[in-house]
Amino acid sequence: MRNLLQSLFRLPRRQKRTIQLVVDCVLIAASFLLAMLLRLEDWAPLVEVRTWMALLIMIPLSLAIYVRLGFYRAVIRYLGPKAIRAVVIGVVVSALSLPLASYLFALGIPRSVPFIYAMLALLTIGGVRFGLRAIYLRSQIRHKPRVVIYGAGSAGRQLAVSLSHGQEYLPIAFVDDTVSLQNTYIEGLKVYPPRQLGYLSDTYGAERVLLAMPSVSRERRREILAELEPQGFPVQTIPGVADMVTGRARISEVRDVAVEDLLGRDPVPPNPTLMDANIRDKEVLVTGAGGSIGSELCRQLLRHGPKRLLLLDISEYSLYRIEQELRRIAKAEGLEVSIEALLGSVQHRKRLTAVMKAYQVQTVYHAAAYKHVPMVEHNVVEGVQNNVFGTLSAARAAMEAGVPTFVLVSTDKAVRPTNVMGTTKRLAELICQAFAKHQDATRFCMVRFGNVLGSSGSVVPLFREQIQAGGPITVTHPDITRFFMTIPEAAQLVIQAGAMARGGDVFVLDMGEPVRIADLARQMVRLSGLKVRDEYSPDGDIAIAFSGLRPGEKLYEELLVGNDVAATSHPRIMTAQEVFWEWPRLEGYLDRLFEACRNFHHDGIRSLLLEAPTAYRPEGEIVDLVWLEKRRREAQVVGPKMTVTPLRPVLERHR
Repeated sequence: MRNLLQSLFRLPRRQKRTIQLVVDCVLIAASFLLAMLLRLEDWAPLVEVRTWMALLIMIPLSLAIYVRLGFYRAVIRYLGPKAIRAVVIGVVVSALSLPLASYLFALGIPRSVPFIYAMLALLTIGGVRFGLRAIYLRSQIRHKPRVVIYGAGSAGRQLAVSLSHGQEYLPIAFVDDTVSLQNTYIEGLKVYPPRQLGYLSDTYGAERVLLAMPSVSRERRREILAELEPQGFPVQTIPGVADMVTGRARISEVRDVAVEDLLGRDPVPPNPTLMDANIRDKEVLVTGAGGSIGSELCRQLLRHGPKRLLLLDISEYSLYRIEQELRRIAKAEGLEVSIEALLGSVQHRKRLTAVMKAYQVQTVYHAAAYKHVPMVEHNVVEGVQNNVFGTLSAARAAMEAGVPTFVLVSTDKAVRPTNVMGTTKRLAELICQAFAKHQDATRFCMVRFGNVLGSSGSVVPLFREQIQAGGPITVTHPDITRFFMTIPEAAQLVIQAGAMARGGDVFVLDMGEPVRIADLARQMVRLSGLKVRDEYSPDGDIAIAFSGLRPGEKLYEELLVGNDVAATSHPRIMTAQEVFWEWPRLEGYLDRLFEACRNFHHDGIRSLLLEAPTAYRPEGEIVDLVWLEKRRREAQVVGPKMTVTPLRPVLERHR
């Protein structure tokens, strides 16, 4: 039977409609003949001419009415209230045609027959369809995981209806903390308090929770997830309101809980004046446009009406990808913004100067940088060349081209760095601070913030992959902490901070409270419906392995070098006054650093990094891959007599 139904449901629409028409002919005839039999209690009228004349009139008329009402366009498995209304209207009109035909053609049909026929037709025509629908849905229920919907509001109700017709999940109950809704029924499902999730699991086999509260604040979502986490249910969520309104997602698209729900804060609405100040009707250039921060900056800049948006990146693929995405956004949203994709390195000063002069650039967002700590630690020369001298080239090009505003995207790793990447970013800040003091034509400012969720190299996608693979999750140290912020919020604050700049400002974003990475890993495991395997739960599902700090990695990140910090007009943007060198002194230093890089003098580079006012304190030997290989080969040639200069005296000379 089930195979027959499945084959029927898979037939083409035209064949299905033909079958329905034939079946309805039989059901209408059977209902009328049975009505005559019940009324007259005699088989004789069933073979009389008047009976079949009535059928010849009633069947075509009834089918025409059903076609007109769109009855045969309805999909049986999705029948709803509109289909019921169509059946009722069609049967009533069909029944009314009987006395009319009887009067016009003198058929002598008893007056009570139309009423009996109407009841029988409702039972047969409607009953067959809803019976097939019930059989189909029943066959699907066996194979669908049972879920509880958290949130009995409008989004939860829409989700319940959508899921009941889909193939993925079977909703068995609502959970809501609104007392007035508890113990009521919505869409045929009972509403329970959250504390009864365990009961729903034991009694009805609930396997996971779907969070259907897209409009609540992130703070409230985080509280709900904290309540659900100890209960061991896998938790998924529906898209946010913004995604559904813009058409990027549907309510039935269930997703894993975003890490923003675990860590993110409710963003402060952006100040339109600050957002437009350096963008509206201006020529805007973004370096590193294909990176995590650069690409999000481009998305937000595009929506604030620049005259032209220039994208600069050294990676052809990254540049192509962001250019195509921005063009799609502009087309979909009707944005008349010229978008230009420019290949080039920020170390190529003449290229940058030519671009800025040709397009008469008015605002530069300098996001191009190497930011992966171990990668830069293993490639010191390239890290210094790109982060330090790339910034120097971009800044000089901006001054030479008369660019009014230059915004450097910096990092919290620039504060008391223990790695080359953070030190190079602090040197980039020193360059902008020195130029801000040295001249007045270009306003330089720096915006410093911590890790962004979902960026390239972020731990979150890595943890998710490791959980799906069955673990273990690798964390460098049990106590390592980091600040986190969403990419859209960070980009918004960078734009607004740049608009507040007077020259030489070091802006620091309020990142909230630092997060222990090990705790984040445990949360992600538990919200996947799994258990952490440790000494307390040896039978758990996913283990957490501590691999040790990587070269240059710190346990804790900071946002301020000193304590001289002041508030701004934006609640999440602060400004700091920090030490720097005047340009003449910094210029001489940079000349020596450039010479050391040109000659691949790694010892000299480290000594110079220690000399600058960056508070650089490396915690290990040089681990540049080329330098290590060179030393290894030298050791093979020289033999045991070779000596290596220890790190400690070098550090002592620069304290």
